[in-house]
Amino acid sequence: MGELLLSVAGVLMRELLRRCAWNKVDWKKLFLVGTILTMVGILVPTLAVPYSLKLWQLSPPLTVSEYTALNGSMLLRKSVSEAKVEELHPVLAPPILSLNLMVSHKEEVPTRSQKRDSVSRQRRRQKRVNDEANMVLPPPRNPVSPSLQKYIWSLSPYDALVYAKKEIENAPVVTDDSYLHAPVFRNFSAFKRSYELMETILKVYIYRDGRRPIFHQPHLDGIYASEGWFMKFIEANKDFITRDPEKAHLFYLPYSARQLQLALYVPDSHNLRPLSIFMRDYVNMLAAKYPFWNRTHGRDHFLVACHDWGPYTLTMHEELTKNTIKALCNADISEGIFVGGKDVSLPETTIRSPKRPLRNVGGGIRVSQRPILAFFAGHMHGRVRPKLLEYWHNKDEDMKIYGPLSSRITRKMTYVQHMKSSRFCICPMGYEVNSPRIVEAIYYECVPVIIADNFVLPFSEVLDWSAFSVVVAEKDIPKLKQFLLAIPLRRYLQMLTNVKMVQKHFLWNPRPIRYDLFHMILHSIWSSRLNQIQISRS
Repeated sequence: MGELLLSVAGVLMRELLRRCAWNKVDWKKLFLVGTILTMVGILVPTLAVPYSLKLWQLSPPLTVSEYTALNGSMLLRKSVSEAKVEELHPVLAPPILSLNLMVSHKEEVPTRSQKRDSVSRQRRRQKRVNDEANMVLPPPRNPVSPSLQKYIWSLSPYDALVYAKKEIENAPVVTDDSYLHAPVFRNFSAFKRSYELMETILKVYIYRDGRRPIFHQPHLDGIYASEGWFMKFIEANKDFITRDPEKAHLFYLPYSARQLQLALYVPDSHNLRPLSIFMRDYVNMLAAKYPFWNRTHGRDHFLVACHDWGPYTLTMHEELTKNTIKALCNADISEGIFVGGKDVSLPETTIRSPKRPLRNVGGGIRVSQRPILAFFAGHMHGRVRPKLLEYWHNKDEDMKIYGPLSSRITRKMTYVQHMKSSRFCICPMGYEVNSPRIVEAIYYECVPVIIADNFVLPFSEVLDWSAFSVVVAEKDIPKLKQFLLAIPLRRYLQMLTNVKMVQKHFLWNPRPIRYDLFHMILHSIWSSRLNQIQISRS
């Protein structure tokens, strides 16, 4: 290319001298011709070569310790001269400083495993998107008039609760709703009005005191995940949270019973005393540091604990045990710790993937295609499950009652498939009265059969569990099939429809939406606080 440009320039120069010899020179034309030649000398190399000649000429000799393929056309070893480099056809890629960098750039091409990981991440992301796309969103909140909002803000926290309780007692009658299913509620009109007032009035103050991991660090997977998901969402909430404790109607103790157990319990010690002492000292610290506990002796404070030991870690502080609103999965009314009408029964949910809390929800097959009358599988602990296995394991083809599912069975039908293929899902208590199978049955659209004496069912202050579940006394386990077959088909179909309708109230959505599990727990705590308010009838 250089030789061609030199020959062209020589021809043009000889022609210029021949024409200008012995003639008067027109310097303007000469300047114009020179400018044109200069532009041609710049543009032609630029268009003909993808990289500047200077870049190629300044590249240092390339040293390669081993055979390395370049552009798929030749192999280089040891040192490559500039002449050899000039013979190479450059690869069309972003500008680089040297061929050595071209080699390292090529080595950064993603490996097969990296590509697989990338595809897996994309698929998981798409599944999460699909989970959220299947959600039916509730209608937005009804706007509150500025005058009413101003009036509510002018009230003290206690007076605002008095106002709310009077409004609920005189709630207008509502029989239908485009989103909520009235037949699953005890008093649909009262619930609607109470929920609306909660959205308008309720403010919660969260204590900042307490170190991680026991405080402010939610545990989001496993069977105790409910306490963690509630903590996660309440601490991120902007609608219900206030930073001014003087405006608060409720005070949240942001501890995790699961994290407390992991941090302080000595395995196999069977000693919960250190956990109870820790909670006693924490509450005493709050009472000494702030005035809010002592104003009501803890009656406007609440905690959320799903671990089985949640109730037993509170017993060394009398006011914490008797006065505080306790949202507990272990809602056993016979032990004297859970107080019916004041405390809240917290649904126990199994979250296997915190990134996909809605995984496998829904999808129950048609009733006519469900071959199993009743199904249970699980470990044999507690007083009820061994009795269930004794009476029904391998005793009846319609009753699929197992211990832990063997691989021989799961190869044919998984645990989830069993539940989705059954008309009834048996939910016996384990060591304690609560069981995650109740919510699992609702998730997989199977009518739950609850066997746990003294268990207060979740949200029983607002939900009518007889509309979508069956409760069987422990003593009636031998008559279990007889009870289930006695339910007429029309009644069963109504119950199954109600299971599907109530499902939305037990979901941990990736982002909270109205009437979901987060809001239902908060509403139960709000309702419990209202129950403490005494209204003068004079």
